[in-house]
Amino acid sequence: MKARFAFIALLALLSTPALAALQTVKLSVPGMTCAACPITVKAALNKVDGVSQVDVSYADLEAVVTFDDARTSVEALTEATTNAGYPSTPTSSQADRE
Repeated sequence: MKARFAFIALLALLSTPALAALQTVKLSVPGMTCAACPITVKAALNKVDGVSQVDVSYADLEAVVTFDDARTSVEALTEATTNAGYPSTPTSSQADRE
């Protein structure tokens, strides 16, 4: 019985992502040309699995996205904005870390 419990506990530990963490990335979105564009960008980013928070600024032409790096990536985020019609790139400080 103890061996079975130990085995189940071991499986539970191994099945969780070891290094999963929330990450925040700032994306440059230069194609936003009106005050309504951030609504579309935010909706596209919120549809990506693993995204927990999105703040889009038309004035700064950027989006700040918090996401679970075990469930998605910066590439998936930029693909989502591109597919919505607003190509984006990580800011230079973010790109250096990638």
